[in-house]
Amino acid sequence: MKSFRPHPPWIPWLFLSPFLVFFALFASWPVARSLMLAFEQTYGPRTKAFVGLLNFQAVWHDPYFWTAVRNTLLFTGGTLLVQIPLALGLALLMNRPRLRGRAAFRLLFFSPSIIGFVFAGTLFFLLLEKRIGLLNAGLHTVFSHWDPDFPWIDHYVMTSLIIASAWLSAGFHMAYLLAALQNVSGDLLDAAAIDGAGPWRRFWHVTLPGIRPVLEVLVLLTLITGFQVFDLPFIFYNDSMGNGPNNQALTIVTYLYQTGFIAGNLGYASAIGWLLTLALIGLALAHRHLTRTEDPSR
Repeated sequence: MKSFRPHPPWIPWLFLSPFLVFFALFASWPVARSLMLAFEQTYGPRTKAFVGLLNFQAVWHDPYFWTAVRNTLLFTGGTLLVQIPLALGLALLMNRPRLRGRAAFRLLFFSPSIIGFVFAGTLFFLLLEKRIGLLNAGLHTVFSHWDPDFPWIDHYVMTSLIIASAWLSAGFHMAYLLAALQNVSGDLLDAAAIDGAGPWRRFWHVTLPGIRPVLEVLVLLTLITGFQVFDLPFIFYNDSMGNGPNNQALTIVTYLYQTGFIAGNLGYASAIGWLLTLALIGLALAHRHLTRTEDPSR
């Protein structure tokens, strides 16, 4: 019987080396470089000077940045309040045992999530556009007094963005919630019904606790995605670089793009990016703390 020979200690590193090289080149180095840029004043990629915390101080006193923060919070809160209840409602509908055409409905509701924000932004821009938009044309056909030049995109900036985002993402969230609903114990639901619990009490005391872990993850994903929104406002208001009327569509990432790639101040844009990163880390930690407080076993 042959004796076992341990492999040389460098063999595991050989297999890990492709990942480590790519991770260092495309993740670690860009993150480290952006952190260094945050403490520099730049005029394009070649001219720079170390300025310490001046970029962060400038961001703190920048009214455009706080406008972007306000708009981002409005968009994130709106998408959270619309997408999650809508996705839950669709999942409850799809979970009904006697529903006919369930597979077709699942495909119909989920398919928008695979097309991306750029296509969704273009689609809803054409849908809500003045005169040529399908919404105005349809309303003018049904109600002859309706003004076909009604400016939905100009008057309802945040509402238009939230509706487009909900249409795009609700089906994706629905798929997760539907899987969670199908794992809720039927025995518990039957026992609650025998004890006299109505549909609402069964949902509140049995179904909702059963899907809560998935629901909490989706809430966190919606918050993170909302804070990083860029595509939708940029497509909707491309003529103003994503700002929209009176900067009502300006978001944090849009402002980061404008300062870094339009104005060429990469240091200032990096400072904005790191403030956003810290905010997202704090949001994730707060979410984890709250979910642990509600469920000590986790």
